[in-house]
This record gives sequence, C-alpha cells and structure tokens, in this order.
Amino acid sequence: MMKAPRIHISLLNFFVPRAPPSVIGVTQTRWLHRTRAPKPVPSPIPIVPDVSTFLKVIGRGLSQYADKIPSWEALFTLSTTQMRELGIEPPRTRRYLLNWLERYRKGALGPGGDFKHVENGEAILKVATTEAQDRKWVVNVPRGQEPSELSGEALARVKGYSVQGARTITGPFALPLKEGAGARVPIIEGMWEDKQGYKVDGGERRRAEVRYKKRVAQRKAEREEAGLR
Repeated sequence: MMKAPRIHISLLNFFVPRAPPSVIGVTQTRWLHRTRAPKPVPSPIPIVPDVSTFLKVIGRGLSQYADKIPSWEALFTLSTTQMRELGIEPPRTRRYLLNWLERYRKGALGPGGDFKHVENGEAILKVATTEAQDRKWVVNVPRGQEPSELSGEALARVKGYSVQGARTITGPFALPLKEGAGARVPIIEGMWEDKQGYKVDGGERRRAEVRYKKRVAQRKAEREEAGLR
C-alpha cells in the first residue's frame, strides 16, 4: 500500500509571513542608529580656536584639508566615510584624525592645552613667585602683563613648563623673550603630532615578504660571486 507523501509545513510559518532579510537588516540598522546618541561637540580652547589651527597642531599634513571642513561642529561630527569623500587619505590618516578628535573630547591635549591667553598665534609665559621668593612656577599671562598684576586662577601653573636657574623657562617649544624673564610659545605645525615610527623592512604587514626577497637576493648574489671565482 502506497503512503501519501508527508508535507512538512509549520503552521506558525504558514500563518505568520517572514519579512525579507533585507528589510530585517534595514530595520535593525535604523533602530541602532536611533539608540546611539551623537557624541558631544567640545568647545574650542585658546590654543586651538578654530578648525585650521586644530588640524595644524596635530600635524601629519592635515592642515591641507582645513578649507574643506566648514565649521568646528562639522569637524567633530565627520564620519570615516565623509572623511574619505573629502579626500583625507590614506586610511591611517583618517584613523589618526578620529583618534585626536576623541582625545580632545576627553581633554587629553598636547603642550599648551591649558593656556588661557593666546594672542596673534603665540602664548606668553612668565615666572610667578611667592612673596617670600621661596617658590617659583610658570604661568600664562596676557601680553603686556606681569604675574604680580594677576591673582587667583590667573596664576595657575601651566603643565609641562618649569623654571630653571633664576628665571629661565623651559618646556615644549618655549622660546626666550628678548626683553628678559619669560618665554613665548608660538603655535606651529605639528606641535601636538604623534610622530610615526620608522618602518623596518616594510612594517609588520610586509616584513615577512621583504625579508624573504632579501634572502633570495642574497643567495643569488652569493651564487654569482661563487661562479666568478
């Protein structure tokens, strides 16, 4: 006796139609986009008051893209895709910029990040002392003013700078003032730059290939030298 073929149909699947995979993916992406709050846009600071100065101090040639970024807010909301569309290449340069944007948000700044007075592209540093002259430290002052004319937070010590000898200020990019005690710190290209290391044998990705080719070339040279003897 022949048995009727079995039809394996789930009643649940029969009555509840499935959405196409593409629709599910789009829905999940939209939900994820809605649940993620945009990262805050921090305020500019005296040493980097605008986009062009920020790109200038972090270096790696990023200042060439300053005219392509319209505003401070736009800089801190750019995605990797948008950076690529602006022509910021290679990918490691985009990663470097994104890393510096995140560092800026967290307050992990380079030299002069705590300066309060920056005028005409440079900051003025002076030596502050106690009344008893038993302690000295470096402060950032408005141009034309002395520490004795300031008080409170205006006399806060600046990070990374110290006093050597009587009144010599030392620290990153500090240049002595002509008129005597004090120093100036100009805003220059790459003053916050993380220097790239020297690639040995093509770097990690190509090291094995480069070294193999070197060994092949060396053995070939040795054979040719032996044949000439």
